[in-house]
Amino acid sequence: MTGTTCKVKNVSFIKRQCFNLFLYILTDSGPETMEKENKTWKTGFIILGFNKHSHEEILIYVIVLPAFFISILGNLGFLTLMCSDHNLHKPMYFFLSNLSFIDICNTSVTPSTMLQSLIKGKTLISFPLCMTQLYCFTILTSTEFYLLTAMAYDRYMAICNPLRYPLMMNKRICIILVAASWIAGGLGEVPPVVWISQFSYCGSNEINHFFCDPNALLKLSCSDTQNYEILLLSEGMFVAFIPFLLTLSSYIFIIVAILKIHSSDGRSKTFSTCFSHLTVVLLFYGSIICVYMRLSSMQSPEQDKMFSLLYTVLIPMLNPLIYSLRNRELKNAFHKFINRK
Repeated sequence: MTGTTCKVKNVSFIKRQCFNLFLYILTDSGPETMEKENKTWKTGFIILGFNKHSHEEILIYVIVLPAFFISILGNLGFLTLMCSDHNLHKPMYFFLSNLSFIDICNTSVTPSTMLQSLIKGKTLISFPLCMTQLYCFTILTSTEFYLLTAMAYDRYMAICNPLRYPLMMNKRICIILVAASWIAGGLGEVPPVVWISQFSYCGSNEINHFFCDPNALLKLSCSDTQNYEILLLSEGMFVAFIPFLLTLSSYIFIIVAILKIHSSDGRSKTFSTCFSHLTVVLLFYGSIICVYMRLSSMQSPEQDKMFSLLYTVLIPMLNPLIYSLRNRELKNAFHKFINRK
């Protein structure tokens, strides 16, 4: 029996050594390094949030918490209003309802971990949940780029081709534009997220941000990320730069058409129909550029967090207000809704 036991132990030992050698050949590292690389899968990441200075943390908590609830309630109210009033069943409001839905999702996905870190301090997030949050964030951001472009096209058709507008922006075309925005945003972000999930995170697992931001994750990786950064740059051309050019082109034609209007009142009324959308475009693109398109020498984690607050909390809160301030149809629909209740 003793001899048999020794033989079994020897076989097990040989198998284990062969397996370690196999790992070494595949990964150019031994089992100890593999354990370090897989450590993040077991422990997850720690979201640091805003925890360096207590007075800043309190100030951000006072600002972000009300903005969080105002954003959720404002966009939900916006959706309810546009669904309940038949006068708002138009292409522009159909796009706005989708934008409100994106804002609700965006506010729910990213600032939720920030609020947890503000309340509890450092927040632990599992690796799969972090990748899920990253994927949802990139989908919503990409879809918003495409949706804002579709809204710019809608304004172009309404101002530059008013006679063809009912034909070119019918219900079927609007559904196709919105569906294409969601599909392009969802499918286009699969490769980058899958790729970043395959990186090795063998060092610190503390994310110096309030959510699983791609830039913050790249700083933690000990893998070669050069090819991944090239992929992100290429993707940025399709997701951000091309929609920006299309939006800019639409507004160039819109401005030319407005300048051809002889009366100042006509110019003012026509421009007011696209003023809200133009304001949202400038805020959204400006905040994204400040975070993801700056030189590495100019990047600062604390500045990235502050700019990220713009497009994750403040812009979703401001969107319903911006689109409602100068819109008589929305104001009338709101008064009707209040009177019915």
